[in-house]
Amino acid sequence: MMQELFQSVWVSLAQVAGPVADQAAASVVAAEEATGVLHFIQQSDVVGKTLFVILALMSVASWYLIIVKGVLSFRLKRRSQAFMRDFWSASSLEQVENEISTHGARDPFSHLASHAIHAQKHHVKYGAMRLEEKGSTDAFVSRIMRKVMDEETAKLENGLTLLASVGSTAPFVGLFGTVWGVYHALINIGLSDGVTLNKIAGPVGEALVMTGLGLAVAIPAVLAYNAFVRTNRVYLSQLDAFAHDLFTFLTTGQPVQDNQPVLRRVPTSGGGTASSSAAATKREH
Repeated sequence: MMQELFQSVWVSLAQVAGPVADQAAASVVAAEEATGVLHFIQQSDVVGKTLFVILALMSVASWYLIIVKGVLSFRLKRRSQAFMRDFWSASSLEQVENEISTHGARDPFSHLASHAIHAQKHHVKYGAMRLEEKGSTDAFVSRIMRKVMDEETAKLENGLTLLASVGSTAPFVGLFGTVWGVYHALINIGLSDGVTLNKIAGPVGEALVMTGLGLAVAIPAVLAYNAFVRTNRVYLSQLDAFAHDLFTFLTTGQPVQDNQPVLRRVPTSGGGTASSSAAATKREH
């Protein structure tokens, strides 16, 4: 008798709790579907969708530049190192010019050397035929090398303006999207009948996602910009040092020597010794 009573009670409880549990599960699923980034974008207006598209385009453009410039920087570094080894191991400038003609000027170092050698030979052979070629051979070669270095600097800095712009503006674009989303969420909450914590936390939390997206777009752009600026500064300093050595070699025919001439003690007519810088310099040469 008691067993039948317990069974009937359990059956009644199961019949009562079944619809309640189903309704609770359905409400949880509906709440999950009604929140999130996609829901925020779907229910946002034209301004919110436009800001999201702008952030997406900024992210795609910055990552494209990061990948492309990273690969190009690595390839330029390897090619420059290979050219520098071949240049200083060559027996003459003619051999260097032949190597450049065969393989092409594929890096700033070979590009600079090719233009400098060609300018020096052209000015020696033909002289100043145009206004830009006026002056001595050294001045003409110096102008050509400076022009090539300016061109290579512009190539290396290409795209850095976009990275700097994305890194500085993306957080504010995301912040504007957050303010706009919170504003519309509060208006909708004010127009509704019952105000609960869920109705406030959900839309406001969705709007805050825009700030996170702005930071996610800006941080990689800023880090990549700083890395590329430092890499370019080191690379251009090496190119400037090579340009100085190349100019000295083209104008004097001798490589750059770091050792200074040493003064020697030369005997005087009275049997003593005296320091003569002119005689020492003459003997050293």
